Amino acid sequence: MVRPEFFRDLKAQEYERKVGGTLMKVTRRSFLKLTGGTLAAATVANLGFLKKRAYAKGPAELKIKYARETTSICPYCAVGCGLIAHASGGKIINLEGDPEHPINEGSLCSKGSALFQVANNEKRLRKVMYRAPYSNKWETKTWDWALDKIAANMKKTRDDTFVTKDKKGRVVNRNEGTACLGGAALDNEECYLYSKFARTLGVVYLEHQARI
Repeated sequence: MVRPEFFRDLKAQEYERKVGGTLMKVTRRSFLKLTGGTLAAATVANLGFLKKRAYAKGPAELKIKYARETTSICPYCAVGCGLIAHASGGKIINLEGDPEHPINEGSLCSKGSALFQVANNEKRLRKVMYRAPYSNKWETKTWDWALDKIAANMKKTRDDTFVTKDKKGRVVNRNEGTACLGGAALDNEECYLYSKFARTLGVVYLEHQARI
């Protein structure tokens, strides 16, 4: 066990340091004075306490001053945080959390804070790209063609996999070849319409992102 006297002797001990070819005795007190003076001088210089002329600068004008404000919901996870989007000239210039939203109260996670790049991203695809079955290349298509193609595929899948009666002969009228998954960005009314649409098609594999 180390005796308390050892620490008292250690604090009082003088250390010799070789500086510029000469030996200089540095005590604990002189070391604190030296470092304290150096720190004070550096602080005065950095904080601008030297003789300089100071100029007053007016408040900076916010870039969202004349922007149109719209509320939205983050589309990433199932939490559904509220957003405020500011647009100018048909382009989003700022995105932040909604302080009046009951879920996030203005805060955003790292993904929600980076949501700005979803709308403004040079690498984002702006055209429909389609690759035919067994093809090794992509083709550029129009949105009208894509919507018609999606509708045709959904109908074909429903016709091929629709079950009128189960093995016991009971009428079920269900589409077993299609599954629907809702997203956190949908509000209650949109989820209601989406579920009605899915059940109209006979979909039984109906889920929501918030439950997964």
